[in-house]
Amino acid sequence: MSGPLSGLKVLDIATIIAAPSCATLLADYGADVIKMELPGHGDGARDFPPFKDGKSLWWKAINRNKKFITLDLRLPEGLALFKQMIKGFDVLVENFRPGTLDRWGLTREVLWELQPRLVILRATGFGQTGPYRDRAGFARLFEAMGGLTYITGEPEGAPMHTGYPMGDAIGGLFGTIGVLAALCRRVMEPDAPGEEIDLSMTEAVLRLLDFLPIEHDQLGEVRERSGNANQYSAPSAVYSSRDGRYVSLSGSTNAIFVANARSIGRPDLPEDPRFMTNSLRMGYSAELNEVFSRWMGEHTLDEILEAFEREGGAIAPIYSIDQIVNDPQMVAREAIVSVPDADFGSVRMQNVVPRFVSNPGAVRSTAGTLGEYNQDFYTRQMGLSEAQLQTLREKSVV
Repeated sequence: MSGPLSGLKVLDIATIIAAPSCATLLADYGADVIKMELPGHGDGARDFPPFKDGKSLWWKAINRNKKFITLDLRLPEGLALFKQMIKGFDVLVENFRPGTLDRWGLTREVLWELQPRLVILRATGFGQTGPYRDRAGFARLFEAMGGLTYITGEPEGAPMHTGYPMGDAIGGLFGTIGVLAALCRRVMEPDAPGEEIDLSMTEAVLRLLDFLPIEHDQLGEVRERSGNANQYSAPSAVYSSRDGRYVSLSGSTNAIFVANARSIGRPDLPEDPRFMTNSLRMGYSAELNEVFSRWMGEHTLDEILEAFEREGGAIAPIYSIDQIVNDPQMVAREAIVSVPDADFGSVRMQNVVPRFVSNPGAVRSTAGTLGEYNQDFYTRQMGLSEAQLQTLREKSVV
């Protein structure tokens, strides 16, 4: 094992994307993560497309670096086994509806009695309290009720979701931050007790949208959709080149605006009193975007990128995945790596982010098959005999 979390033991009993992705990030950083699933069924994310030869490719990526066991907590034998195994873990990740583990006899008091320093991450759509606590939670719901969907899309069009469940990804990141913060306290206070983390995925989405609440509070305004026009700097939008490619322009500072203007052969623009600061330029964003759009449409993508590179402007081609994997920067950084896989020999996926120079994390394996680690875990780590394990299999406990 390598990575700054090497030696940390995490039990992931969550399902689908958001909470399991938190455990995956911890595994990327070196934690020893055991993923526990229901025998016979497994995590529903195993059925998520895209597929190759009947195998979910998404599954292989979102649950990489884990070891897979099965256990049915709802059965007495399963509950007894769980209470025994939790003593050996530092972190528990779960995303059942509030009160579910309590009904199974696994209240936080019971968990802390078994493992006093246990960090418990509870990830739900709306949190452990409030009138929505028992509602089902899915990424599109988090995005919709967290404010992200409303401000995404064209001004005259319907609100839009992205092509990926960003609400899950955002929740997973905040879950990871929460776990790491709780572990940091354990380092600073050796006798610190366990911690319970109440993660609302909807609140996680809202937390990223810094300007929404304060703008509404202080100005009484409701932020609307603006398409590809930037909400906070100008000029900044998506433009089409002469050869039908797309680029995204950015730059809220005066220095970058000067460089962007030079890139399109308009060094006069920064001298115009209307465009001398970003706040002034925002009032003329449509006019400025038209100037830049016209120039982009007269030049090929290569010409555009060359001009902006020469003048130090801020622009980027809008990549599809086939372009990402071949980009010189991505290749040089090994942003996408080959990972051993039992079904396909080797597959490629994103590398660990961020990079740790002294003690780097690594992508060691893709997500495995249901219960593939049962034999080793229950006999070697839990001390069960072969006969005991076989009996548990016959009862569908594991």
